[in-house]
Amino acid sequence: MSRVSTAELSKYLLTGSITRRGCLHARFSTATTSRGFATDARLQPTTPTTPTAPAVPFRKQLKDQNKALKTSGNKKKKNVDNQTVPGWELTVGIEIHAQLNTRHKLFSPAATSFQDSPNRHVALFDLAVPGSQPLFQSETLIPAVRAALALGCDIRAVSRFDRKHYFHWDQPSGYQITQYYHPFARDGRVSLYPRDGIAPADGDRVDIEIERVQLEQDTAKTTAMAGSVHWLDFNRVGVPLIEIITKPQIHHPATAAALVRKVQMLLAAVDACVSGMEAGGLRADVNVSVRRAGDAVSPGSPLGTRTEIKNLSSFKAVEDAIIAERDRQIAILEAGGIVEGETRGWSLGSTETRRLRGKEGEVDYRYMPDPDLGPLVIADDLVTRLADSMGVLPDQEIDDLISSYGLSTKDAMSLLTLDDGARVQYFYNVLNALEERLDLANDASPTSDQRHAQLAANWCLHELGKLTELSSDLGMTPDGECRVPSVDLAAILAHLHRREITAKVAKELLWGVFRCEIPSGGVTQAIESNGLWFHELSEDEYADLADRVIQGEDKVLSEFLRFKQGKTKAYPQGKLMFLVGKMMRAGVEQRMDPSSAEKIMRARLESVYLPALEAS
Repeated sequence: MSRVSTAELSKYLLTGSITRRGCLHARFSTATTSRGFATDARLQPTTPTTPTAPAVPFRKQLKDQNKALKTSGNKKKKNVDNQTVPGWELTVGIEIHAQLNTRHKLFSPAATSFQDSPNRHVALFDLAVPGSQPLFQSETLIPAVRAALALGCDIRAVSRFDRKHYFHWDQPSGYQITQYYHPFARDGRVSLYPRDGIAPADGDRVDIEIERVQLEQDTAKTTAMAGSVHWLDFNRVGVPLIEIITKPQIHHPATAAALVRKVQMLLAAVDACVSGMEAGGLRADVNVSVRRAGDAVSPGSPLGTRTEIKNLSSFKAVEDAIIAERDRQIAILEAGGIVEGETRGWSLGSTETRRLRGKEGEVDYRYMPDPDLGPLVIADDLVTRLADSMGVLPDQEIDDLISSYGLSTKDAMSLLTLDDGARVQYFYNVLNALEERLDLANDASPTSDQRHAQLAANWCLHELGKLTELSSDLGMTPDGECRVPSVDLAAILAHLHRREITAKVAKELLWGVFRCEIPSGGVTQAIESNGLWFHELSEDEYADLADRVIQGEDKVLSEFLRFKQGKTKAYPQGKLMFLVGKMMRAGVEQRMDPSSAEKIMRARLESVYLPALEAS
């Protein structure tokens, strides 16, 4: 066989072009597109195509699956405890792959941009062109060490690279460079609490040990098309990853999902990861095994045969896939069968895992030290410098948000997780600008009144979230700015906090800023020019309104009287809000505050209406 030239090899790898010189059959299917490289499972002669049925939208597929499950009676009911199965113990270990936040790939100077056209950032080594050599990019080590420190790992002074051999179209070289024998970090720990979403059976805290953290290459991005055609984007080949491997210490599906969520928070907090699971920057593989509860009592007893579920891309997928695989293994064992060690897959909306291939082991991968790469030496002064500049980690920041600003645990967690951590920075920007407007910036005791901080958190989370269907549409930047500038939201909240505008007007102003109808810095001017200032009714005017709307509501008043007489335990809050709603509709809404109307109505009930009803 004659030697293939480098030019012809490049044409084949980058554009799918195959020379016809010397071929017995020249009519091969080599379709290419502008999106990337088109490949088939194997090259075959062109055959006539038959019309295919129109594709069913994925959302409709999910709805049809749910209807079928509901009809068959196999659909799980809500609020059912699916974390444990009596008589069985579940054991889970997790491998998390996270793309590092670097400009260059791990062993080539090619860029790691994910927004450009496919196959635009590919070096010769990425395509395994003969004669090309790996060149370790030292800058990739910085986010990797930061991530390992955030996970509480011990950084090894010397680590080495190994080759993991396997053949697949997404790996041109036929092997992946990883750190199987000598990883750069070991012996970490992640602590999980109820606020992280762990299963109730795990109590107030569970510690999951990190066995190792290792550097490795990513593979090409594969996009499945109609039929057996796949598009390959080699921009992702060689992108630096860290693989985080936990010990098999997780026993509940919810706790497994909580661990992945917590790891994502930690990586985002130290700016080590490109993006979260939602954007494809983090993927998880879970190893699942079950054994009878009696077998788990004796120390050192072996675990059950494990199966691996690959490439889970959401927290819900992690929990659902573990539940499905656990139930599948239990069903096999209870029927007298044997669980086979294998690699399985999971699709969104599925109810069971599917077999992909037999489980590979160390022998199958033929690990060997990479002869083209020397040892990786990490100096102590680098580790010390990065450890000192880590900043505040999520657990401490959540505690600060709760204690210093009076936020609920749920709101504090949401601020830290939304927009890969940028939402909490936006909250701090809004809060700082709001305190300057309220003359609270130099307050010696800022925790004495936390209402303004709670107001800012509520609007940064809920009202801001109502502006768009997707959080990404807000255009949130890492430094905490978006399409609604923090100074403008602070201006709206300052007027609202002083009761100079109503909540309805504040929401309309927020929409105006978001749509660029109000220029930045023009909130106060917009209120003035449109006459939106709040001139509230007096207490006497509120009382007159209350007297008017209470007419003919004897049945409603009787509910309050029953509570006063001790005949009912719960205060009729719903009836009270019904009366407040009537007041709001009867009066001038622009001059009324619902909380003031509620306060006046409650006072009139206790001092006027109920005594009069009792006297009659």
